[in-house]
Amino acid sequence: MSRASLAAALLAAALLGACTPKASAPPAAVAAAPVVAAPLPQGSGCGPAIARTQAVVDSDVATGNLNAPVGERFSADLRNAASACQGGREREALGLLAAAKARYGYP
Repeated sequence: MSRASLAAALLAAALLGACTPKASAPPAAVAAAPVVAAPLPQGSGCGPAIARTQAVVDSDVATGNLNAPVGERFSADLRNAASACQGGREREALGLLAAAKARYGYP
């Protein structure tokens, strides 16, 4: 090994050693509330599709993956879709569902 290679290797080792974190107190354990996942509604049509999406939104709000105000706006959009579905307007309901999912970035 040449002197330049040896010097570079020693310098790299010294720099890496300088980046090593020093011993500190271990992080406090965070107790998370257990999240129990209920089975998603089954079936086809607008009712079960809207209910499945609402279940995902509720779960995301409960776990903190979606903040509560956004979850409430999403749920309001889903209530509009559910109203159309209950009124027998399935095509409109599915369109409202698709628009809400796209608005909030849900597949």
